[in-house]
Amino acid sequence: MHASVGDLIVVHSTHVGDHVRDGEILEVRGKGGEPPYFVRWSDDGHESLFFPGPDATVTHFEHN
Repeated sequence: MHASVGDLIVVHSTHVGDHVRDGEILEVRGKGGEPPYFVRWSDDGHESLFFPGPDATVTHFEHN
């Protein structure tokens, strides 16, 4: 997985009824865009260091 600052990370639910969680990547702390990522979660505004699992995807945005 590779990401850049400003990309969106989405954690898909693995159980029926669980919600999907997403957040903005504020910092990339791994080499070459690799995890971990410092993320601001959209559901509650909480910021945390995140090590994504196989249920996570990154949506890349054009960065100027």
